[in-house]
Amino acid sequence: MPRILTVTLNPAIDISTSAETVRPEDKLRCAPPVLDAGGGGTNVARAIAHLGGQAQAFVAVAGFHGAQFVELLRNDGVDPVIFETHGETRQSLAVIDRATGQQYRFVMPGPDWTQDTADAALDAIDAATPHGGVVVLSGSQPPGVPEDFPPRLAGRVEARNATLVLDTSGPAMQALMQSGALTRHVLRLDQAESEELAGKPLRTMDELASFARHLVTRNVAGTVILALGAEGSVLANSAGCWHAVTPPVPVRSKVGAGDSFVGAFTLALSQGLPPEQALRHGVAAASAAVMSDATDLCVKADVDRLLDSCALQHLPC
Repeated sequence: MPRILTVTLNPAIDISTSAETVRPEDKLRCAPPVLDAGGGGTNVARAIAHLGGQAQAFVAVAGFHGAQFVELLRNDGVDPVIFETHGETRQSLAVIDRATGQQYRFVMPGPDWTQDTADAALDAIDAATPHGGVVVLSGSQPPGVPEDFPPRLAGRVEARNATLVLDTSGPAMQALMQSGALTRHVLRLDQAESEELAGKPLRTMDELASFARHLVTRNVAGTVILALGAEGSVLANSAGCWHAVTPPVPVRSKVGAGDSFVGAFTLALSQGLPPEQALRHGVAAASAAVMSDATDLCVKADVDRLLDSCALQHLPC
């Protein structure tokens, strides 16, 4: 059994295409679409496969699009753990305006869940969790999923002596702030989420490191990662604070950078690397992902090259 399980409650078939120009009212003639199995945890599992690792992907799917989603996932070398729900798996659309290079992203909601569905999903994830491994919960929650789903999942993961890596936002994040459920686990935030929680801008590296360490000392999570886009990422835990960044890279699309980070970080963590070294792997993968087109994820050759030049700095915190 793989040592990594990713969890995607709200997967999507990602459709990417381009048009000569995007404007209202006109009928837009698009390029042939590219279809990918998407959603946070799914993309994390795909990134791990691209890097030569292996992860099982727990996916909640439904209807005709759900069956199509599973086929796309298997074609990308990922072993799915299928949890069937009602309704229809959602789709998302990304369109590049070739005249400007700008990308327009249209994200649909997923099917509504009930409390019974959420409870059944927890049981199914628990059964698939590798003992002593790593579980990744990433992406949005479908409508109707209780806000306490992540804390409850953290308890199940902990009972399996496994580590949870959480990359989510919104009400679920707010529920976690007071729960203490992630004391032994990993929480990743982007800069907007970090500043929202801090209630102020975080402009300097010292401010970012101090806030990340503050979340650790408050027992919000055992390890906190703040993503900073082109400026890399900051990691804090009980041992200290670190910042990792690669040299600047050409940006083609920012889609998939966060999921590539989580995939590379999780793979490195599962291989026994300390968190600060896993941070370097994650940052290199995120930089590699923005060099790729549309919904493409990181390419291993780019990750390996960027890893050699990824700087790691110990920060006062």
